[in-house]
Amino acid sequence: MQNIPKNTKEICVVVPTYNNAVFLKSTLDDILQFCENVIVINDGSTDNTEEILKIFAEKITVFSYSKNKGKGFALRCGFDIAKNQGFRYAITMDSDGQHRGEDLSLFYQEITQNSDSVIIGSRVLKQKNMPAGNTFANKFSNFWFTIQTGKRLPDTQTGFRLYPLKKMRRMRPFLNRYEAELELLVRLAWRNVKIIPIKINVNYPDNRITHFRPFADFLRISILNTFLCVFAVFYGYPKRFLLWLKKMTVALK
Repeated sequence: MQNIPKNTKEICVVVPTYNNAVFLKSTLDDILQFCENVIVINDGSTDNTEEILKIFAEKITVFSYSKNKGKGFALRCGFDIAKNQGFRYAITMDSDGQHRGEDLSLFYQEITQNSDSVIIGSRVLKQKNMPAGNTFANKFSNFWFTIQTGKRLPDTQTGFRLYPLKKMRRMRPFLNRYEAELELLVRLAWRNVKIIPIKINVNYPDNRITHFRPFADFLRISILNTFLCVFAVFYGYPKRFLLWLKKMTVALK
């Protein structure tokens, strides 16, 4: 195991996985070099995921259920387990081989300087084997995120993130599928939680498996964006203003 900074005792890595057995072992081996606190949520996998997870039984926490319920549901479970285990931060990573354990050090460094912030791992969106629709989908999501929050981010679709569990308190995603990550990001922005993007490396293997459904999931994200735009007018922007006003009032006392 690499030398791990002392502050990482407050940090765990949450890995939702669904039928990604091809890359799961190598992903966990990689993560465990840089973090000793790993929580895997087996989101109803039907391949040999269970057998692979048994190899790591003494090293990680595993939570499984029989029916696939989606990434948002898996994250909700992971956050609750992490909070119950006393962690202050949870870093989410995908199990499809695209994220690198060595980049965890970038999150450790950033959260040391900016406690209780959200740290977003931003990808280089034009590279070998990246799905053709990713760049468009990300630009689309980035645009609407700015409309909904007044903030700009280079990559709102990334799954490599550090969440401040203590700052979030009871906040968990309402939605169960991929759009839950966007939902969380917008709600955190409305709370004026600081969101910091950092550059990360990604790898897209030739045999990578993705469960993103281009039509169905893009439609769900579009519907969510419509809802969030309306909600931003009546809730998001007023809440941000009131939080800013409260902060200014305290500062002037």
